[in-house]
Parts: sequence; C-alpha cells; structure tokens
Amino acid sequence: MLEKNIQTFIACDSEYDESKIVLFGAGFDSTTSFRPGTRFAPSAIRSESFGIETYSPYQDKDMTDYSYFDSGDLELPFGSVRRALSDIAMRSDIILKDGKIPFMIGGEHLVTFGSVMAVNDMYKDLHIIHFDAHADLREEYLGQPLSHACVIRRCHEIIGNGRIFQFGIRSGEREEFRFAGHHTELHKFGFGGLAETVEKLRGKNVYFTLDLDVLDPSVFCGTGTPEAEGVSFKELREAVTLVCSELNIVGCDVNELSPHYDPSGASTAVACKIIREMLLALS
Repeated sequence: MLEKNIQTFIACDSEYDESKIVLFGAGFDSTTSFRPGTRFAPSAIRSESFGIETYSPYQDKDMTDYSYFDSGDLELPFGSVRRALSDIAMRSDIILKDGKIPFMIGGEHLVTFGSVMAVNDMYKDLHIIHFDAHADLREEYLGQPLSHACVIRRCHEIIGNGRIFQFGIRSGEREEFRFAGHHTELHKFGFGGLAETVEKLRGKNVYFTLDLDVLDPSVFCGTGTPEAEGVSFKELREAVTLVCSELNIVGCDVNELSPHYDPSGASTAVACKIIREMLLALS
C-alpha cells in the first residue's frame, strides 16, 4: 500500500485502493547531455496543475468523476544511474502488482527504462509507442550506454524487434535512423501512420512514453534539448488522446520538461494539460 502524497497533481487525491491510475515523479537528470533541469519537473507540474481545470472540453470528461492517486516523488540517488533505474522499477512494480497503471512524470527520458523493465516483467508481449523529437537509439553516448540518448535502444534490447513505434522524430545520428530501419517502426516529423499503428496494436499491451520536446519550441520552449519544426499542441493532444483511449495502456510516462527555461510558466502549463488529457483518456 502506497501512502498519499501531500501535494498532488490536480484531482489526484483519491485513495490508493480505489484508483486505477497511480502517478509518481522521477525527477532525475544525471545523464542530460545539453541543459539539465528536468529533475524539477514533477514538483513544478504538481504546483502549476492547479492553474488548469479538472474538466476537459475536448473530451467532455471531468477528472473529479474518476479516481487517481499521486504517490509523490521518488528520492533518487543522482550519483548512481543504475540505482535510480532500480528504484523506478520497484515503484512501478508495486503499482503493477496491485493491478494499477503506473503513470510516471520525469525527469529526463532515461527514467523510462526503469519503468519499462518492470512493465516488461509483468507483460511479456509488451509494445512501446514513443513520441519524441529524438530517436534515442544510440548504442552509447560519451561511452555511457545508460543515457537519455540511448533509452529506446535499451528498451529495444529487452522487448525485441517490431515492437517499438516512434513518432515525431526529427533528430539523431545517421546510424540511429539506420538502426530504426531494421528494428523499430520510425515515423519522421509528425504523427503520420499513427492511426494505422493504433489499429495494429489493438488488444495488445502497450507502454506509452511521451517526450514533450516532440512539440515545436514555439509551443514548448521549457526543455533541455529544443528541436525546431515540432508538432503543435493540437496535434499532440489529439495523438495522446487517440493512443490512451483506444489502446490497452499498461504503463506510461511524460518527461523532459525543464521548467526554469520558460520563466513564463507556459511550458509547464502545456505539460499539465497534456497530462490531464492523458489521464482522462485512460479513464
């Protein structure tokens, strides 16, 4: 049994036993290669979430009609990547074994690997849908195989070929795109092919990982690795709603907000609204 967090994401203050979805924060950015700061995202998102409504006019659903539990942030050891990933896997494992969906708020993208390890242990036929500006398929980065630049490559190693579907990708080494051509299904620049992927994955167990830098920097500048020519908020909102409402999502995460790079708070507000839409679509 997990204990309720004192400060929660808006409307995520139900009791653990009655909640289908359990949030937790993984504020970790020790392998960030450009601009750090994602460790502050979970707390910023919780605080700023009270600036949005619980009701979604897009879906005509209200968070107050459902039960969500926020279990708070993990205290991750910044000096040990493996220990941090282990702690994330253990938190996800607790949630999964109680028949619930772990919803992780990062943190840099490497945190996804910890949650995927736990979900893959529970669901052997796991597939991944990955929204991102970056392929994240490097074998290593500066000699480190456990890096945010390598997270999807590490996930591929445990779930295998033909099970990872990538969208919005517009940055990476040539070798990453070549690797994707043989091992993943990569869709460059946007969400073309997403509807077909959703049809293909109906009835299968899916982990959904969302790197918010898939958005154009004009919409979402509060990130450590901004990449020009991203998707719009409307495109992302519609895409996450499709994935979360139509597929059997058994775990998910939202990551790569660095709140202090956008002093206006607009990027954090965007993250909050996307999380709200995902929660409602999963309900």
